[in-house]
Amino acid sequence: MAASSLLALIDDIASVLDDVSVLTKVAAKKTAGVLGDDLALNAQQVTGVSADRELPVVLAVARGSAINKAILVPLALAISAIAPWLVTPLLMIGGAFLCYEGFEKVAHRLLHSREEDRAHREELARAITNPALDRVALEKDKIKGAVRTDFILSAEIIAITLGTVAGAPFTTQASVLVVVAVLMTIGVYGLVAGIVKLDDLGLHLVRTGGGAGRAIGAGILRVAPWLMKGLSIAGTAAMFLVGGGILTHGVPALHHAIEHLIEGLAAAAPSIATVIGAIGPLLANLLVGIVAGGIVLAVVTGIRRLRGAPAPTASH
Repeated sequence: MAASSLLALIDDIASVLDDVSVLTKVAAKKTAGVLGDDLALNAQQVTGVSADRELPVVLAVARGSAINKAILVPLALAISAIAPWLVTPLLMIGGAFLCYEGFEKVAHRLLHSREEDRAHREELARAITNPALDRVALEKDKIKGAVRTDFILSAEIIAITLGTVAGAPFTTQASVLVVVAVLMTIGVYGLVAGIVKLDDLGLHLVRTGGGAGRAIGAGILRVAPWLMKGLSIAGTAAMFLVGGGILTHGVPALHHAIEHLIEGLAAAAPSIATVIGAIGPLLANLLVGIVAGGIVLAVVTGIRRLRGAPAPTASH
């Protein structure tokens, strides 16, 4: 009897762990947009920090991120237990905010010339090299700003994850939220630490390596800026895809309309039906994300103008 009870307990534990594993994978895929933007944004946060202080700053922001998630995870579980009806509205708000951030970044890029961006970077560089600059205060301000931004991004991650596990038992919800929070924190800031030190690695190889080492170092120095740009572009696209997907699934009529449209297109072109079935939902989510982002940005801009505040500008 005891042996059979133990085996039943082990089977239950294995079943729960399997559910946690599956739901964690689903949640990780859905939070890809936030992850890509989080990487690019946090790697940019150390701009202006001396090379020997880059890793301490990243570590300080990582600690702040862990505290943010330690606050958000219990809050999300409380909402799920006390007011589960709030999960979908919060998820929709998170999706709309993702689309808004993505559209804001695109609008900033299109509405500002390269000369303006170059002038801004030069102004920043002059300010950083100013001997009167209080670098300790600058570092603290950067850490505070990064942690505040991380709170928003972490809230989006937790909201998306909570929406994924909303129908699961409480223990599974808690396990998935904790696993996602830990993995995202370690993954994001571990990668950020590696990204911000890429140029140092390249420079070290150029100075001390042999022929092959110098070539690799030079290649790293050339690739590092493009990696940052690539992360930013991929993050923006993923924000539209993930945010649009959340909004699409949150509005059943829209979701079914898109399904019927894709089915009709696949039936009309059976030779490429598989391709349409795979790409169609992604393109639909992308389009919904772009439109939703534009609408939210227009509303936010209009409200700011009515209040006499300046129009929003992309923060990253």
